[in-house]
Amino acid sequence: MAVKKVVLLGSTGSIGTSTLKVAGEISDRMEIVGLAAANSVDALAEQVKQTGVKHVGIYNAEKEAELRSKVASDVTVHVGLEGLIELAQLEGADMVLVAIVGTAGLHPAFAAIEAGKDLAVASKEILVMAGELVMNAAREKGVNVLPVDSEHNAIFQCLNGKQEEVSRLILTASGGPFRTWDKALLEDVTLEQALKHPTWEMGRKITIDSATLFNKGLEMIEARWLFDVEMDKVDVIVHPQSIVHSMVEYIDGSIIAQLSTTDMCFPIQYAVTWPERVSNQLKPLDFAELGKLEFEAPRRDAFPAIDLAVRAGTEGGTLPAVFNAANEVAVDAFVDQKIGFTDIWKVVEHTMNQHEWSEGKTLDELIAADADAREIALAFI
Repeated sequence: MAVKKVVLLGSTGSIGTSTLKVAGEISDRMEIVGLAAANSVDALAEQVKQTGVKHVGIYNAEKEAELRSKVASDVTVHVGLEGLIELAQLEGADMVLVAIVGTAGLHPAFAAIEAGKDLAVASKEILVMAGELVMNAAREKGVNVLPVDSEHNAIFQCLNGKQEEVSRLILTASGGPFRTWDKALLEDVTLEQALKHPTWEMGRKITIDSATLFNKGLEMIEARWLFDVEMDKVDVIVHPQSIVHSMVEYIDGSIIAQLSTTDMCFPIQYAVTWPERVSNQLKPLDFAELGKLEFEAPRRDAFPAIDLAVRAGTEGGTLPAVFNAANEVAVDAFVDQKIGFTDIWKVVEHTMNQHEWSEGKTLDELIAADADAREIALAFI
């Protein structure tokens, strides 16, 4: 198999740095040919030196001069949203891996598909906001949309192309740091407590989303579009060890699960090397050391995010974009100590109730719904 040439958008975040680690370990199968970040100039410049890429993007146009001063003169610097789109259509690239937090990854994702490049998705917003549009565009262009999230990558591996025989997709959730807390105690959760995830080391936004279970709600909506199933076939089970990354139940009652140690390098590597598997130096599972694996139902009364997600995914149209945008605004407000932890759910529910639903048939319509949701959420806060 030839070396897969990958453009990495969002290279300085946790997924981006893990992707670069994978590229270094399987350099005979994967080459990074383009990098981009939002603001982290020093980290990005260092990555350019390490990888030797000749194309780099910076989303914040105010950082352009600083970045140019820190990379070689033969490196092309792409700036702003247009720069990300240029990188997504880079000649010679086979795949674009989007790990950008927020809506900035939407246009580059569509640009990559339009250019006939496979899309590896680590940014939830792409499939939550525009899942139907993305998957339809990918089918029309004959390109693959490959999941990087550990849960969706696990389902992708378990499905093996047999969607028609599926009874249920079962996403696993660690349960977050407040899994066993009494519901009344959640009112007093601090930012410091919310940022202490029991299993994964992630960015601030996704860590808080894991604490509220909004992360799992977003993943349910992603799975609905990525695997072309209705929301009533997407389920969640709490699994504190985070060893079983997700499962697929088939119509005969059989369940196939994907297991590995908690390292994002596993799903990243499989997304890049699919349909083949490549050996690596990642830590294998030791079942004797594990001893046991636990499962329990999510506490939907204490963590309403799952039910809100089911509503958004079932009604579809612009509502998933509203669900996502309102949550982003609420998390920012919690971080800024403007609202309490349990207010995050209240902000999202209020925004969903106030939004004027539409079918969301175009990207512009979805972006407008996103903006509308942010206004409603901010006003409520």
